[in-house]
Amino acid sequence: MTLPFFLDCLLQTAVAFAATVAFALIFHAPKAQYIPAGLTGAFGWLIYTVFMHFLPNAAFASFFAALGLTYLARVFAFYRRCPVTVFLISGIFPIVPGAGIYYTGYHFFMNSNGAGAEMGLETIKIAIAIALGIGIVVSLPRGFFTRRPKFEGRDVK
Repeated sequence: MTLPFFLDCLLQTAVAFAATVAFALIFHAPKAQYIPAGLTGAFGWLIYTVFMHFLPNAAFASFFAALGLTYLARVFAFYRRCPVTVFLISGIFPIVPGAGIYYTGYHFFMNSNGAGAEMGLETIKIAIAIALGIGIVVSLPRGFFTRRPKFEGRDVK
């Protein structure tokens, strides 16, 4: 990893944090949850950019970003005693393929059906990857997101 790549990732992560907080603000998330929601979105975007740098496949990167941010959203939901959707809906915002949806429609309206179909297929692959990533983490038992007590050598009966 070079210094320009590191600085670019840092800047993009900061922008993703700000965008996620703004999204949480617009959709009336509780004020106390703005920072954790922003961290969730920033974490997901950081995973996405690192995967795109090393293996430029948007569906693959979106899948792992969704895994990471959904895990963090569940951890925040447990420790902050708040519904997971507060963090998940805000946090997923940076990796949703909005531009892909826009350009799919644009190409179809401009009678460039081949380009529209290609863009639409890529957008569907990304959306399915995000849904699978969320589904995998949401289906994990609650024990994956909580602290386990230390027994310090005592027998528990």
